[in-house]
Amino acid sequence: MDTRAKVYEILKSFSTTMLVTCGHGKRAGSRPMQIAKADEGGDVWFFTSTDGGVAEEISREPAVLLVFQNERTAYLSLRGRARMVEDRALMQRLWKEPFRVWFPEGPADPDLALLAVEPVSAEYWDNRGRNRLEYLFEAAKAYVTGTRPEVSEPEQHAKVNM
Repeated sequence: MDTRAKVYEILKSFSTTMLVTCGHGKRAGSRPMQIAKADEGGDVWFFTSTDGGVAEEISREPAVLLVFQNERTAYLSLRGRARMVEDRALMQRLWKEPFRVWFPEGPADPDLALLAVEPVSAEYWDNRGRNRLEYLFEAAKAYVTGTRPEVSEPEQHAKVNM
């Protein structure tokens, strides 16, 4: 499996992420976001408000960071460029009823927009499945010998230009 495909395989195992943006005074701000869709080899989509802090921060600085963590088995850091999209047909297609908690008017909400993040680079650490067994063995061996665990690259860890 190539490393780009691995990024999307890991990405699809997550339903939420922490979106990190550049806020006022160049201070990093973050908030949890529920993923609406992750296009294979393309954008990661979210619902947001046109009048909220995310829209304001993206208009000033579109560079963002998405941070994913699944207990102790999978981690993904994805850098990208964000853009606001106001496509009602696409909103209808991506809408899921749990989004109504944050957007009570549903996909017809006039302040509703999509946030698309185009991945630029990623880094992952994958200790799921067989990788988990290998990692546990390497961690135990490192602990006993006073060394660092050996990580299988790119199966368990890689930096990827998207």
